[in-house]
Amino acid sequence: MANAKKAMTKSQIVSYFAEKFELTRKQAGDVVEEFASLASNQVKKNGSFTLPGIGKIVLQKRKARMGRNPATGEAIKIPAKTVVKARLAKSFSETIVPKK
Repeated sequence: MANAKKAMTKSQIVSYFAEKFELTRKQAGDVVEEFASLASNQVKKNGSFTLPGIGKIVLQKRKARMGRNPATGEAIKIPAKTVVKARLAKSFSETIVPKK
């Protein structure tokens, strides 16, 4: 993907919000920081955080299981762990990639 466009940086997002809502860059930066902090704290505390119109960030527990070392083929035990997943809202996905 040589012609792929680059994702917005945090600074560009802050600038966008500052201009859109007539805030200073400092105020817009504080809003972005607080939103990220709110999301992570809510996921830690409640196990999920909903971003209205975008989707949901959730904690998912994975059970311990048996796997294989790809280099040797040896059976190994993979321990249980908790991972963070993002589930996109159907309407959000369809806005980006419409159904045919």
